[in-house]
Order: sequence, then C-alpha cells, then structure tokens
Amino acid sequence: MRKKLSLLIMLLALGLAPLQAQRYSIYGVGFYNLENLFDTKHDEGKNDYEYLPDGRNKWTEMKYQHKLHNMSTVLSEMGTDVLPDVGCAVIGVSEVENRHCLQDLCEQPKLKKRNFKFCHVEGPDRRGVDCGLLYNPALFKVRSVRLVPYVYDLEKDKGHATRGFLTVSGTLAGEHVTVIVCHWPSRGTTSYYRELAGKQVKALKESLQKEDPQVKIIIMGDMNDDPRDRSMSVCLGAKREIKDVKPGELYNPWWKVHDSGTGTLMYDGAWNLFDQIVVNYNLLHQEGQNDYNTLKFRQNQIFRRDYLFQTEGQYKGNIKRTHAGGVWLDGYSDHLPTVIYLMKERK
Repeated sequence: MRKKLSLLIMLLALGLAPLQAQRYSIYGVGFYNLENLFDTKHDEGKNDYEYLPDGRNKWTEMKYQHKLHNMSTVLSEMGTDVLPDVGCAVIGVSEVENRHCLQDLCEQPKLKKRNFKFCHVEGPDRRGVDCGLLYNPALFKVRSVRLVPYVYDLEKDKGHATRGFLTVSGTLAGEHVTVIVCHWPSRGTTSYYRELAGKQVKALKESLQKEDPQVKIIIMGDMNDDPRDRSMSVCLGAKREIKDVKPGELYNPWWKVHDSGTGTLMYDGAWNLFDQIVVNYNLLHQEGQNDYNTLKFRQNQIFRRDYLFQTEGQYKGNIKRTHAGGVWLDGYSDHLPTVIYLMKERK
C-alpha cells in the first residue's frame, strides 16, 4: 500500500494523473559519484596504495565487499520513486578504479536481478579513478563507446593527465541518445581547469549534433562546480530556463534546486550541487507545446534516503560516507545521487 501511495504522489508531482500515466513510458536516467570504489589489488602505474590491505585505509576484502553491497543498494533504488519495479535505465558513475570493480558491482544481487551491464574505458587518471556507465539492456541498447580525453593546453601542464569524458551512444525508447559521463578537475585546482572542461564538453556536444542533428544528448557527472559557476553556465553554456534554450544549446534543471538551498554534497555546513545532469534542446518541450511524441525531459530529483545520512555522533546530519576522520564508517558516498525522468507517449 505504501509503495502504491508513493508512486501516486510521484506521478502527481510529474503532472500525470494515474490514468494519463498509462499513455506514457517513463525512463529514469541517473548519476552517482561512488566515492573511491577501489578493489584491493594494485593497478600497475596507478597511485592506489591507500586502497590496499596494508595502505592507509586498510582496505580489506571485507571492506570492499561492504562497499559493493552499499553501492548496489543505492543504484538499485535510484529511480524507483517513479518506477518502483524498474528503476533507472541508465546510470553514470564516477570514482571507479577499473573494469573489475564494475564487473563485481554488476554481480551484486540487486543489480544482477535487472541484468545490469556496464561501459568503461580505462583512463589516464593518476589515482586510477574512472567514469563508467551502468545500463539495463532491456531498455538501453549500446551503439558505441569511447573515451574523449581531457586536453590540457598550458605548457606547464604538459604531461599531466586526468579523467576524460566517457561518451556512450545508444538507443533509448527507439531514439538515438548519447550520454557523456564526466568527472571534472577537483577544487584542489583553480576554476580555469573546470572551465576548460566545460569548453571541451561543449565542443564534443556540438560535434555529436553535427553528426546527427536529431541526437538527444545527456551530459552528466561530478562537475566539481555548481550550476551557476562559469564552467557550467558560460563555458558549457547550460541555461537556467527552458525558454532561453535555443536549438543546439543545453538546459540545466539544477539551478533552481540549488537556489532552494539544497544540493548533493556538503562543505562547511553549506550545500553544493556538483552532481548534475544536463540535456540538449532536442529533449525539451518548446514554449506552447506539450506533446511527448518523442522522448522529452520531464522532471529531476536528488535521490535521498534516510540511510544515506549520519544519524548520530560528530557527523550527525551529514552524508554518511565510507570514511570520515580516518575512521571506516561502512557508509556510502560523500555525494548524493541525482536522477532525471524522460517521458514518451506510447504508440
């Protein structure tokens, strides 16, 4: 009864009466920073030593298995507020060490039950963390996978390398959809490097649209910046209002969410919203239109569950992460996941 009531509330939030909802198919698309999903073995050439059994975090097989279980719990529940039996069709992830971790993750019972698969390309990050894409093959069919490199342009950065942009082209609801999964340079560097990422992803988006003007593009990731920051608003060009988005441009539905005082990670008692999912013009209703004869953006949400937060002690009220203050908390991540819902009228 509680599940049915929750579904009814969410359908009403989406602007759909239950009978109307039967006319439409809804698809969840999510993103989650998994906060250091490392296995227990050293990867040659990578600085992963703190996540080894004798490393600083004493990263044992037991801790790794707990981490896999916790991550799979969250990933399996993302999107279930609207789609209780299905969850998300596609979920981008960041801070994953390697292909082996993604294989182990998809073997977790809650994800294996839905036959989740993954896309991954090994990247150049010095710590070894990459982006990946999990997907339900019954809903999303992969066409191609490539890692577009992040390119430094300063002479002093020559030889540096960081995470690229995982670009997965596929078919969702019978339509060409391309997902770009990002993890932009951290706030340990200046904003210049994230602005550079924004410019490069914008150029990638434009090249994809040149190849197929009808392609529906979803850009997601831990951007290490908020929606109004220059990297997102100017360099990437993701607009706050749908009415301001012109053909070929991008809409960022997270501006208003962050303006309301909430976000996906907390720093010094204030919320940031780094975990964003941005869509291109082809996924938007235009002013005066209200048709869903093709796949369209409908709604977005920050995924929240009580178990994702500390309920006692020094960190009460904060997001329950894997480690804090050098102590293993058996938690989840320092980020909350985000989800968008796409909708299309059934033929």
